[in-house]
Amino acid sequence: MLKKLFNIALLVGCSVGAYAQELNCKVKIMHDKIQGVDKQVFLGMERGITEFMNTRKWTTDQYQTNERIDCNLLINVTGKLDEDVYEGTINIQASRPVYNSSYTSPTVNFIDREFKFRFNQFTPLQFDDNRVTGNDALTSNLTATLAYYAYLVLALDYDSFSPNGGTEYLKKAQNVVNNAPEQGKMIIGWKAVDGNKNRYWIIDQLLNPRFKDFRAIWYNMHRQGLDNLATKPEESRKLILETIPQFVQLNRENPSSILIQFFFNAKSDEYASLLSQADPAERSKYLPMIQQVDVANIQKYNNVK
Repeated sequence: MLKKLFNIALLVGCSVGAYAQELNCKVKIMHDKIQGVDKQVFLGMERGITEFMNTRKWTTDQYQTNERIDCNLLINVTGKLDEDVYEGTINIQASRPVYNSSYTSPTVNFIDREFKFRFNQFTPLQFDDNRVTGNDALTSNLTATLAYYAYLVLALDYDSFSPNGGTEYLKKAQNVVNNAPEQGKMIIGWKAVDGNKNRYWIIDQLLNPRFKDFRAIWYNMHRQGLDNLATKPEESRKLILETIPQFVQLNRENPSSILIQFFFNAKSDEYASLLSQADPAERSKYLPMIQQVDVANIQKYNNVK
């Protein structure tokens, strides 16, 4: 598998370590707005989620410790709704190494604002792909959401090393969506009717043939572009910038797509940096395009000028 061969190349000269799980996930729980709850609950939450993400085997591949995918999970608990029931936001970030450099490229930077869950510090977190929903919907919503983002991080990492290499994990994430817990308006974000910028639509669009060009762009940007910047800087930079009109076309065909904004949430800084290095003719060509398609980050591109 190309991803594994790539990582082996990175480790030439390094000693071989023990096999490990796939994720190196750092978890942070913010709870400043919650009063009257023992802080040990949130420390237990942090430990429990860290263990859930980092000790579960998410794939059948063998990973060395140095190959684990770096990610960060920030849960901002903003309210307590009932005994052991909380609401808040969850911010997931992930990155992958860039060949022949010390740079790591962001692959995910997304804030999920529809997050309600139950957590009991004395109950271990459990998840079963074949039975996503357990006896309690709000407890299941916690583990289902965590599993969904674990599979999404894995899928995009694999896709960045080989064309459509992450399909298996996209389908696992879709399975979580299809079998997600339900509890009226308490649990949302899993269905098309819950809005147009949620978990349902991210995975739907990643697997939808209408967006097949997205995954091709994703692979080319990383494997053909970023991974060759050190050895072929001009050619690689040009290849990456040439993806901008492709996104303009995708956006024209699929206006207000969450997938396009999902992409630029992670990649806007890289595009701004590459545009700042481009010659004036290239900047004048591509800046209006990217400002049109990535309105949320328009100030970054204004600063390039």
